[in-house]
Amino acid sequence: MNEVLLIKAGELVLKGLNRRTFEDQLLKNLRRALRPLGPWQYHWSQSTLQAIPGAPSVNMAAAAEKTGKVFGIAGYSRALRLPKDMTTLLAAAPSYLSDALRFARTFKCEAKRSDKRFPLRSPQICEEMGEVLCNAFPHLRVDVRQPDVTIHIEIRDQYAFLHAGQLRGAGGLPVGTAGEAVLLISGGIDSPVAAWMMARRGLRLTAVHFASPPYTSPRAEEKVHKLLAAVAGYAGRVRLFVVPFTAFQEQIRERCPEDLFTLVMRRAMMRIAEQIALRENCGALITGESLGQVASQTLQALACTNSALTLPVFRPLVGMDKNETIEIARKIETFEISVLPYEDCCTVFTPRHPRTKPKLSMLTQAEQSLDWDILLADALKGAQFLSIEAEGVQPCKRES
Repeated sequence: MNEVLLIKAGELVLKGLNRRTFEDQLLKNLRRALRPLGPWQYHWSQSTLQAIPGAPSVNMAAAAEKTGKVFGIAGYSRALRLPKDMTTLLAAAPSYLSDALRFARTFKCEAKRSDKRFPLRSPQICEEMGEVLCNAFPHLRVDVRQPDVTIHIEIRDQYAFLHAGQLRGAGGLPVGTAGEAVLLISGGIDSPVAAWMMARRGLRLTAVHFASPPYTSPRAEEKVHKLLAAVAGYAGRVRLFVVPFTAFQEQIRERCPEDLFTLVMRRAMMRIAEQIALRENCGALITGESLGQVASQTLQALACTNSALTLPVFRPLVGMDKNETIEIARKIETFEISVLPYEDCCTVFTPRHPRTKPKLSMLTQAEQSLDWDILLADALKGAQFLSIEAEGVQPCKRES
């Protein structure tokens, strides 16, 4: 059986002279996603990308699942590729479509005849196919308005294709077409969702996680590995820097006013992340902050955080309700990981009464008591590097 994947590009089809750049990146990302499943061939034709397995052992169900996570794809179908011959099409249809039609009650056929030299017109193709399927599945009846299943017959330039409908793709733009940004990831619900949303707009991700042993456990870091592995299923490989943050937090606790602990800590994290971003040629930072969600995410607090930076900060969740964020987290399979009870450094030394309307002058004065340059240099020097793959934590390699 010559089964292939028919893939429709998303909004990149609206691009102008640089459309080829977006298509090339999409193909590169799809190759990386499908490579573990076996050999493939790829062919662009009439705004559709064909992914053709190079061996009969390729798991097409797994390939379809991986394809559905590649950003830049609007829709995809598992389709039977056949010669442009109506007799061959009709003979193959009942067997190939049996899984889709066995439990359906109604169906209809839709034909697209891109090759106008094909002897039958679209209504005739549908009529002949419908008759064969009704005979093969006597329980079926035709419903052209609201069918349970729509059978598609596409007559293209070189082949005919038969499938039972298109699945919705991940949408967005191919990862890598919008540059690279640094994600600050804690281990909560929000930051993995923010990562997914910005990768969907074409950003390649580098992540920064702050660890504070002995106040945080190795399990908290392992939790971040799992979260990023889930995100990598969509975004491709994610580089992770694990930054030691214990000394910073202890000095903040000892020398800064308690109500400013969180804000001083947040500004320190953002500055460290920005230094990593500049060193790694990243153009922005990404956070999971949402306006008013906690004390450090009020309008005044966010303004004070921004003032410590020169790079732009993307906050894709800033106007979202928490339930909306949770809905996406469940969709991308990060929610159950995020709620594991392993505390991150953001919960260390939490003030009893955090200031919600800080003034920048308060923070800059508090920060003067810190050994800022020494702490920053030590944190960057002690950072560990990991490469997180979609397959999980095991393939990760530490940089020598």
